[in-house]
Amino acid sequence: MNLANSSALVTGGASGLGLATVEALVARGVAVTIVDLPQSPGKDVAERLGDLVTFGPADVRDPEAVGAALEMAVGRAPLRTLVHCAGRGGTVRLVNRDGSPGDYDLYREIVEVNLVGTFNVLRLAAARMAANEPVDGERGVCVLTASVAAWEGQIGQIPYASAKAGVVGMTLVAARDLSRALIRVCSIAPGVFDTPILNRFSDEIKQGLAAQVPHPARLGQPPEFAATALHIVDNPMLNGETIRLDGAIRMSPR
Repeated sequence: MNLANSSALVTGGASGLGLATVEALVARGVAVTIVDLPQSPGKDVAERLGDLVTFGPADVRDPEAVGAALEMAVGRAPLRTLVHCAGRGGTVRLVNRDGSPGDYDLYREIVEVNLVGTFNVLRLAAARMAANEPVDGERGVCVLTASVAAWEGQIGQIPYASAKAGVVGMTLVAARDLSRALIRVCSIAPGVFDTPILNRFSDEIKQGLAAQVPHPARLGQPPEFAATALHIVDNPMLNGETIRLDGAIRMSPR
């Protein structure tokens, strides 16, 4: 995808994987709209990164708020790149230690944010991209975020694993569906990355996770995710694929 005179939308762009992707796109001269929750530091991030960056506060499940952010993006330049990083974690067991059933409402919440939110952002962004004039045979590229938990979810990750498996299942179907509009769709499935989603864990737990990675034996860094996202954008033959970015880790049950 030729990124000259184009805009991009990055969800979850106020921190972690999304922020690294915003910074990489800005370095390429792309006008970026960050979508993140209203209480996120998105406004401060946009001000820090300069005139190429704007902030559109939105919950990814909210069609009107996401639509407003997309209109902000297309008002600056044709939208040709989506990188969807927004998501949330949370622990749900099927049966709690006291014998009660697992938290149904929290399960729904996590699946809605990570899976339904992905569908919402993807459909709204793709509709804008479909109106673009083709450049080098392409109108746009959408990069979604799955997880290695889609295959090897750990105990307590059942809602997150369910949602991320849904993103993996969505990827090829979406790529086939949008091929007629000349829009590509791929997903990245990160392993254990040093992002705010791990902040609820102690340093000891994070070190244990890092030790599970065969090589390099460390947590992934957000710029490595961003580099993969931009390679997908740049490489026109990458389509319908979910790429594991995990240092060869295969998660244990716990």
